[in-house]
Amino acid sequence: MLKKGILLIVSIILFFNCIQQKDKPITKLTDFVNPFIGTDGPGNTYPGSTVPFGMVQLSPDIGIPGWDRIAGYYYQDSIISGFSHMHLTGTGAGDLYDILVMPTNSRFNKRIKENSFKPFSSFSHDKEAASPGYYTVDLLDYGIKAEVTATQRTGIHKYTFPKDSLSQIHIDLGYTLNWDAPTDTHIKVVNNTTIEGYRKSVGWAKDQRVYFQMQFSKPFDSYQLYQSDTLINRPKSSLQSIGDKKKLINSTESSEYLNLDYRDSAKAKNTKIILNYNTDEDEEIVLKTGLSTANIDGAKLSLKKEASHFNFETYKTQADSIWEEQLQKIHIETKDKTKKHIFYTMLYQSMLAPTLLSDYNNNYKGANDTVMKADGYNRYDTFSLWDTYRAAHPLYTIMHPERVSDMMQSLLAHYKETGLLPVWSMQGNETNMMIGYHAIPVIVDAYFKGIDFDAQLAFEACKASAMDDNRQIDVYKKLGFIPVDEAHENWSVSKTLEYAFGDWCVAQFAKALNKTDDYEYFLKRSKNWKNMYDEKSSFMRPKLEDGTFVKDFIPKDYSAYFCESNAWQYFWSVQHDVNGLIKTVGGNERFEQKLDSMFTLYPLPTDKLPIFSTGMIGQYAHGNEPSHHVGYLYNYIDKPWKTQKIIRDILNTQYKNEPNGHCGNEDCGQMSSWYIFSSLGFYPVNPAEGLYQFGSPIFDETTINLENGNQFKIETINNSKSSKYIESITLNGETINRNYITHKEIINGGTLVFKMSDSPRK
Repeated sequence: MLKKGILLIVSIILFFNCIQQKDKPITKLTDFVNPFIGTDGPGNTYPGSTVPFGMVQLSPDIGIPGWDRIAGYYYQDSIISGFSHMHLTGTGAGDLYDILVMPTNSRFNKRIKENSFKPFSSFSHDKEAASPGYYTVDLLDYGIKAEVTATQRTGIHKYTFPKDSLSQIHIDLGYTLNWDAPTDTHIKVVNNTTIEGYRKSVGWAKDQRVYFQMQFSKPFDSYQLYQSDTLINRPKSSLQSIGDKKKLINSTESSEYLNLDYRDSAKAKNTKIILNYNTDEDEEIVLKTGLSTANIDGAKLSLKKEASHFNFETYKTQADSIWEEQLQKIHIETKDKTKKHIFYTMLYQSMLAPTLLSDYNNNYKGANDTVMKADGYNRYDTFSLWDTYRAAHPLYTIMHPERVSDMMQSLLAHYKETGLLPVWSMQGNETNMMIGYHAIPVIVDAYFKGIDFDAQLAFEACKASAMDDNRQIDVYKKLGFIPVDEAHENWSVSKTLEYAFGDWCVAQFAKALNKTDDYEYFLKRSKNWKNMYDEKSSFMRPKLEDGTFVKDFIPKDYSAYFCESNAWQYFWSVQHDVNGLIKTVGGNERFEQKLDSMFTLYPLPTDKLPIFSTGMIGQYAHGNEPSHHVGYLYNYIDKPWKTQKIIRDILNTQYKNEPNGHCGNEDCGQMSSWYIFSSLGFYPVNPAEGLYQFGSPIFDETTINLENGNQFKIETINNSKSSKYIESITLNGETINRNYITHKEIINGGTLVFKMSDSPRK
């Protein structure tokens, strides 16, 4: 009896434990991601669905052009004109928006000029949600619920329709927005569940090509096919083959259609197709689109490999799991849920670019405008290098070293295709946007961190790009600086400084490969930044070709001499020779005074600030990349507590868990990567040096799960809002008496302990 009683008690305990376990919420890191951060204000992000570094970015389009809608979507708007499959994240470039899909029905048919008279619907943020790999919104005017998710190379839509005899799905290849415009499009009806084609376009990418196949879970009843806005096909019923079409044309029933040109394909600059359905209440139709930049066969294989069925929830769950796995690479502990939301959203946004370019046949549209093959690696593109060389690519070397190998091979593929490394490449095109040759520091950094790629080919590519005579490099080689001229966006000072940094990187690469002559040549060139320094004004000052400085120079003015910056912001762009800059200025005390002024000299109400001058703290502009390393420069003059204070201030004021949460363009992962590094307590001032300067960590504990199986832990003792100053640092129990940690120390694993204080240790 006693035995039975004990068993009963144990059973009861287990029962209630099971109930508690069942009721206990399971928190996933994807739950902390807010894809709407940056969709308002200057962030220029999109809220739609994608997977890490994926080819597809399936996201809603407002359909109205403008700077605020450069990513297709703007949080302050109230209409949606469809869902296109490709978008840029956080840039200033209005391109892509390929293959627009929009569901409609008979409830609403209003059109407006602002979105080029395309179908649209009003929507409310109350009926909208997004999470990694998933986006949903209610199209209120139609009563249609739209949901989208993605795999690497496919986009999956699910539309829940009300009862209607004229439900439709519009696929519009002529849709254009901002800089993008189609040049050649093609739609072919394969059968009543499949269409395929391509969209070729011009924009920022001068020769973009997207091939697609689209499959539908429910056969369409009929369709209208348009070529250059002219209806060319309007059959009574769905046509499953050419034979069915001929039967329809030859039948007496089809006499009313005999004057129409029967076609199952359209080819023109502007084509679209409208698929017709009779839907019941809450009927779901799933469509899936496979993409390739090379050909239709690649697009078909994308569907076959990644989207073989129509179970939308399976794809949604799969995308969430993929994101969860990547987010688990960094696990943070903090009681501040807002900071947790910001951190994991930044980690998410750091993985939206570069994007996959090659298909399952390893084919892709090359930068030489021919179809190329990636042997043994995945080809990536969307390299916003002027932005991302600073922090995003160094972050990838910690988090994604295996993928970085593919990225480096992708940069080298661009070199083999064009003879030069990319400047700002996307969709197999060189845009030549921005300045410098910043594929070089990315490659050199990866080489010194042990990433696997062809080092000899890489050096050849780096040297060729630094010796090319285009983009005023010929003048730079001759004079040692870029002089002022009348060209649009002359950016003479900025170009000189950026080239000098790239030269230092080539020099270090040459030294490692025992290329002594190249080392000495490029090391000498890396000092060209000194040719811009004006002792009288104590700024980098533009020069005329004869070597004299320009007159009427005002450092805080935004002029053609500086790339998206002024003389205050670009003064510090000597990441490779900070100690040399300190000496040139006049020593530590003078350098400290100038740094202090940088953060306290605020613009006047009468000053005209350009669109990229945002996130201002004095003259420091966190909304634009040239400023990103400046707060860490106090470390170089033995005033680390000043770095700790300003970095904590930037972390707390320039990032928010709300749509207007970015103080500037997110720029393909750079703005988010700055936050990730800085919140952990360190940052790569010289992003090709393998060193990370200490700042001010904000989390109680962090674990970085490295791909090599090691763990790197960061513990913060006495962590609080007021305890922003570092009192002491230990690594694996040993005291550190320096202001940096090395990449090797992180990759080897271990424990870094910060002891914090609310007063600076001077």
